[in-house]
Amino acid sequence: MLSISVPSSKFFPASFPFNLYLKKRPFFSFLFIFSPITQTLRSAGDVLEDDPVGRLKVYVYELPSKYNKKLLQKDPRCLTHMFAAEIFMHRFLLSSPVRTLNPDEADWFYAPIYPTCDLTPTGLPLPFKSPRMMRSAVQLISSNWPYWNRTEGSDHFFVVPHDFGACFHYQEEKAIERGILPLLQRATLVQTFGQRNHVCLNEGSITIPPYAPPQKMQARQIPLDTPRSIFVYFRGLFYDVNNDPEGGYYARGARAAVWENFKNNPLFDISTDHPATYYEDMQRAIFCLCPLGWAPWSPRLVEAVVFGCIPVIIADDIVLPFADAIPWEEIGVFVAEEDVPDLDTILTSIPSEVILRKQRLLANPSMKRAMLFPQPAQPGDAFHQILNGLARKLPHDRTAYLKPGQKVLNWTTGPVGDLKPW
Repeated sequence: MLSISVPSSKFFPASFPFNLYLKKRPFFSFLFIFSPITQTLRSAGDVLEDDPVGRLKVYVYELPSKYNKKLLQKDPRCLTHMFAAEIFMHRFLLSSPVRTLNPDEADWFYAPIYPTCDLTPTGLPLPFKSPRMMRSAVQLISSNWPYWNRTEGSDHFFVVPHDFGACFHYQEEKAIERGILPLLQRATLVQTFGQRNHVCLNEGSITIPPYAPPQKMQARQIPLDTPRSIFVYFRGLFYDVNNDPEGGYYARGARAAVWENFKNNPLFDISTDHPATYYEDMQRAIFCLCPLGWAPWSPRLVEAVVFGCIPVIIADDIVLPFADAIPWEEIGVFVAEEDVPDLDTILTSIPSEVILRKQRLLANPSMKRAMLFPQPAQPGDAFHQILNGLARKLPHDRTAYLKPGQKVLNWTTGPVGDLKPW
C-alpha cells in the first residue's frame, strides 16, 4: 500500500485538508509528493518537428523605419510586452533561410509593421492609430510594388498580435463593431486572438501564442524532481474595476466566478498578488487556470505549457495557438465559462492516469519550444510553427489571383477616423 506523507511548506502546509481531498480523488496523493513526470511520448508533437525550409519562400518588404524600427526606438518596452511577436518575427525573417531577395519567386510577402508598439505610460498598447498605420503601409506597398495588386493581399501576411487582432480595439463590443480592417480582409493574419465564429478571426488566419520572455523563464527553472504541491494556481485580476466596475463584462464574469466560488477553497491557490516566485509556483502546481480576460488568450497559456502545469482553459470557443499541430485536448483541460462554479468537482474528478498522461505530453520539449519566440531561433519554435502554417496553405488557390483591372477590396469603407492620413 502506498505510504502518504504530507510535507510542510508554504505551498502545502501541514494544515492542508488532505483527507477531504482524498475523499474526492483517492489516488491523487502521489501527484503531490512524487517527482514530476519527465518521460515523453514519442507520438506527441511529431508534426511540431516539421522543417519549413525548402517548403516556402518569403519576401520581406523594405518599409520606411517609421513603420517599425523608429517605433521601437521611441519605446523599447515594446520588446518585452506580450505583443512583441510582431518585432521578433521581423528580426527572424531577415536572417531566415526561407527569405528570398527575389520577389518574383516568393510564395508569401511579409510587411514588417509594428501596430501594437504604441504604449501608454503603464505599458498598455493603444490600437487607435493602428488602422491608419496599416492603411498607409498597404498604400505604399501597392504603389511601389506590383505584387499586392495582383492578389489584393491574398499572398501577403501580417502579424497583428493585439487583443482582437486586426479589429484593433481592446473591448470586444467595439472590436466587433469595427470588424477586421477592410484592406486586410484577403490577407493571412498571424494573430494571438482566436475564437470560433467571431468577426475578428478570418478563416485561414494563423493563431499564435503571445510573447513570453524565453530567457527569463529559462533562468527561473527549478529542479525537475520538485514535488507539485499546489493543486490549482492562478495569479491575476478577477475584476477590472477601472473599466468594468460592476464586474459582469470583464472576462464575461468567469474570473469573478472563480474568485467568488473558490477564494476560501484550500485546493485553490488564487490571488491578485503577483509574487516574485510566480514562475517557480507554476512549476509546483498541477493545474494552472488560463481564463479569458478582455480577450480569450493570455500569456498564462504559454507559461503553463513551458512549466509543465496542466492548463485549465476557461474561454468558450477559443482557437488555440497552432491547433493543427499541438494536441490541446490531450494536454489541457477545457471548462465552459458557465461551469466555473463546478471547477473543483471537475478537476478532482479527473482520473489520475489522465493527469499523468497530460504531464508526460507536457514534458515533451517540442511542446515547450512551439510556444516560444527565442533569440536566436531554434528548430520547432514558434517562428517555425508560423512558417509551417504558411507552408500548409500552399499552393495558393486560383481565386487568390485577380484578373487584370479587377478590384475586390473597398478602399473607402470603414470608420471615418481610419481614412485620415497617418
